Amino acid sequence: MKFIWEWFWESLGKSWFLWLLFVINLLGTIYGFYWYSDQLAETKPEFLRIFVPDSPTGSGLFTLVLLTYIIGRHVPVLEALAGITNFKYGIWAVAIIFAGWALGNEIRWTDVMLVVSHAGMAVESALYARFYKLSWLPVGIAALWTLNNDFIDYVMDTHPWLPDVLVPYTGYVGLFTVLLSLISISFIWYLNNKLHRNKV
Repeated sequence: MKFIWEWFWESLGKSWFLWLLFVINLLGTIYGFYWYSDQLAETKPEFLRIFVPDSPTGSGLFTLVLLTYIIGRHVPVLEALAGITNFKYGIWAVAIIFAGWALGNEIRWTDVMLVVSHAGMAVESALYARFYKLSWLPVGIAALWTLNNDFIDYVMDTHPWLPDVLVPYTGYVGLFTVLLSLISISFIWYLNNKLHRNKV
């Protein structure tokens, strides 16, 4: 088991593995934007549409990070934005789906698919934290973007459409989302620093 983990851990930085994840994330991102197509079409005014597709934006940013690693580059602001948002929205979607199930929603295969794919988003952001070259400035920029997105989502009503059973609890979802942003910012910052200190 230890051998498998060590092989996997070392494979994270290999070109073939980066390309594999790049393709998976790119396809998932494209599907994610398609998933939001109806909500994007209904969002007015149009300039708010950039704040609507939260999960595919996070996975899209992470896809770009993978591309920079493939070509041997680092873009700290991109790494901070991708690491934080991809982790956050991965956890967020899983939590919302489970909350919907707990309140009586039917378990559909599309929900299971979304749970698996979004859990993968969170996991990959954490696994690649050792590669990020973060400092206070890029993390601060990413934090401002993430918290501003929460503000617009729940004040301007651009948040992802919620399951019907959760609509009465939108305010609580908003509070959970802000808390999750703070946790995600802190976690990615902590993990990055810890792994660099340990020279992993």
